[in-house]
Amino acid sequence: MAHNAKRDIAIIGGGIGGLTAALAFAQLGADVTVYEQAPALTEVGAGLQITPNGARALNALGLQRALEPSGVTAQAVMPMDALSGQPITRFDLQRQSPPYRFYHRAALIDVLARACQAAGVVITCNARVTDVQPGGQFNASGARRSPDLTVGADGLHSVVRPLLNGAADPFFTGQVAWRAMITTEDTPPLARIWMAPGRHLVTYPLSGNRLNIVAVQERSTWAAEGWNHADDPAHLQQAFADCCPAVQAMLQEVQEPKLWGLFRHPVAENWHAGSVALLGDAAHPTLPFLAQGANLAIEDAFVLARACNENAHLDQGLAAYQTARRARVVRAIAAANANARNYHLSGIKRRLAHAGLRAMGKLAPDAFINRLGWLYDHDVTD
Repeated sequence: MAHNAKRDIAIIGGGIGGLTAALAFAQLGADVTVYEQAPALTEVGAGLQITPNGARALNALGLQRALEPSGVTAQAVMPMDALSGQPITRFDLQRQSPPYRFYHRAALIDVLARACQAAGVVITCNARVTDVQPGGQFNASGARRSPDLTVGADGLHSVVRPLLNGAADPFFTGQVAWRAMITTEDTPPLARIWMAPGRHLVTYPLSGNRLNIVAVQERSTWAAEGWNHADDPAHLQQAFADCCPAVQAMLQEVQEPKLWGLFRHPVAENWHAGSVALLGDAAHPTLPFLAQGANLAIEDAFVLARACNENAHLDQGLAAYQTARRARVVRAIAAANANARNYHLSGIKRRLAHAGLRAMGKLAPDAFINRLGWLYDHDVTD
């Protein structure tokens, strides 16, 4: 029996997780309203990787055909020595099903928003949500709402998370990140990880002859958390000034990098209480070292809508949702944290790690992907 039919669902946050949840609930018969504080559903200029686990949920929501034109199908992950410019090895992604793909965030947001509107979701922008109560009541730009379920999909600086978990101070990881995009021609569909002592870059192509760049540097001083802090391109170029000509040439093209400090937040202990639930970064902010932030939010959204639909009582559905999700998310975040260390090795540890990657690529080329089977092969739709 479908239990979401005619439930009134309010989703705070019109990002990838919020819109995926809105679509999933609407397809199961709920009345859904999304409240987004920005004036429009726009996304900062940035790419993301949709891995097979995230793609399964998007495909189950009927988005496969709409998403195909805007994505780039990845052929491989290629670890690189950023100092010499030499490839270390290559791990093939072409046997992944569904395909591993690169998207601009704005393209994914646009497809999700169109699908939501076609499913009857009401998307309200310029809606600042305040005074969220345990019963799910809240104010949205002065108007009082009392839905059956309020979902906090409001990201890193969630107004909903403290209601369920109290205030928590994140701690600085000792790393900052720049995000940038440049125009490029004929870039092969590879995710390259350019590793240097104390630093790394990840680059991959997007549709429209664009190259997405995320650069991370270890430093003692922190940058403000968030994605929209403009920085001087010279600071990014200086951080990688001893790297190979290919890296320096890329960074010379960067015009307007965004800088942010990387902070680690604990995974929320409580993902639900009363008629309120959390998903995505509001529940479990993720460092960008496993390309899973968007994918985990998409998985959360699908599981949340289905768990509520399968239970007549919302509290049972919400409990089932947290039970299904929390251990997997904790494991993914631990894996991302480990990558951050492995990318930045120096000295003998660096030489040994690179030799190990080369050997793995030659002797056991599937070992890298097999090691991530628990992540990529997971199917929340099963």
